[in-house]
Amino acid sequence: MKSAIWLPLFDELADPRLAAGLAAEAEAAGWDGFFVWDHVRWREPVQAVADPWVTLAAVAAATSTIRLGPMVTALPRRRPQVVARQTATLDQLSGGRLVLGAGLGSDRFGGEYSRFGDEVDDRARAAMLDESLAILRQAWTGEPVQHHGVHFTVDDVRFLPRPVQPAVPLWIAGFPGKVRPLHRAARHDGFVPVNLEHPDQLAEAVAKIADLRVGDPASAYDVAVTLPADADLSAFRAAGATWWLTDFDPHAVTVAEVRAVIRAGTYPSAKLVE
Repeated sequence: MKSAIWLPLFDELADPRLAAGLAAEAEAAGWDGFFVWDHVRWREPVQAVADPWVTLAAVAAATSTIRLGPMVTALPRRRPQVVARQTATLDQLSGGRLVLGAGLGSDRFGGEYSRFGDEVDDRARAAMLDESLAILRQAWTGEPVQHHGVHFTVDDVRFLPRPVQPAVPLWIAGFPGKVRPLHRAARHDGFVPVNLEHPDQLAEAVAKIADLRVGDPASAYDVAVTLPADADLSAFRAAGATWWLTDFDPHAVTVAEVRAVIRAGTYPSAKLVE
C-alpha cells in the first residue's frame, strides 16, 4: 500500500510556495504521493483558500518522483475543455506524475455551487460529471474530439500537447454504499470512498467494483482511503486499499502538524502489521 500526504489548501496552507516545500520534504522522506483538496470556498472559520492547479504546478516544479494531483476535483463546476488543457500541461510539467481525482462535489461544505449560480441538483451534476470524464478521455488521446451532449459541446477540437502518460489515471470519488458511483469508478482507474467508516464497507465496495470492471481484471486498479495519521491501516489494506491518504482536520491543521506527519514516515510499525 502506497502513502500520500493529502492537504486542504486552507489558511496556513494556502500558500503554493509552502505546499511545494512540503511536497519536496515528503518526497525526500519516502512518501509516494502529494495530493491537494480542490475548493473555491469552504465554510467558516476557514478564510483563505488557495487554487489547487497553481499549487500543483509549484509542487511539480519542486519534485521529481512523487505522484501529485487534485483529490478530488468537482468536475461539474469546471469546464471540461479547460481541465483537459490543465491536466495535459500539468502532466507535461511533472513528467507524467499526475493523478486526477474526480467527483460530484457538494454544496454543503461551503456553498460552492449555490453561491455562484451553479447546478445544485445531484442528478444533473452526475450527468455533467460523466460527460466531462468522456471528454477528458478523448482529449488525452490527441485526436479530434467530437462531443455534443446535454451539458457540454466540443466540436472537432484536438488537445495538444498530450499528457506524457497514455492517459492520466482517473480516480472516482463516491459513497461506498451507492451503486452509481461504483459503476462510474469501475469504468476508470481508481476509487476514493467518501465517508468511509469501516473496513467491511471498503471490502464490499471493492468486490462490487471488481465484478463491474471490464477488460483485463488483472490490470492495475487503485483504491485510496483517507484516514488520520494515527489510524490502524492493516484492516483497510486487507480490504483492498492500495493507497493511504493522510486525513487532516481542515479547520485545525497546521504546518507543524503536517511536518510532523511527514517526518514520522510512511506506515509506522505500530499502525501496520504484516
